[in-house]
Amino acid sequence: MPVKKKAAAKKAPAVKKAVKKAAVKVVKKAVKKVAKKKTARKPNAAFMKPMQPDAALGAVVGTKPLPRTEVTKKLWAYIKKNALQDKNNKRQINGDDKLKAVFGGKASVNMFEMTKLVAKHLS
Repeated sequence: MPVKKKAAAKKAPAVKKAVKKAAVKVVKKAVKKVAKKKTARKPNAAFMKPMQPDAALGAVVGTKPLPRTEVTKKLWAYIKKNALQDKNNKRQINGDDKLKAVFGGKASVNMFEMTKLVAKHLS
């Protein structure tokens, strides 16, 4: 008498479960990304506080109180307008008569030293 072979177990449900799990993971990750909204950066209040430039700095950037960021922008605009940046070394600023007063009498300073020297003229 011939022996009947048992039918092989169906693998389809296991495959379906794996696909479902993978799909659920992808959906959860997408939901997490949407949930983590980036908040807009708030400017630092110390930088945005209007500061009063003294007479020497006021001759370059104006006499009205300005935030530090605006003072720096106006100072760079003045430097570029009057071509005071060194031709060979762009980090060096060559002072004219107005800037020499701000730079403490120095004829030339580097841009990093400039911010330190300008801070002394703000109150």
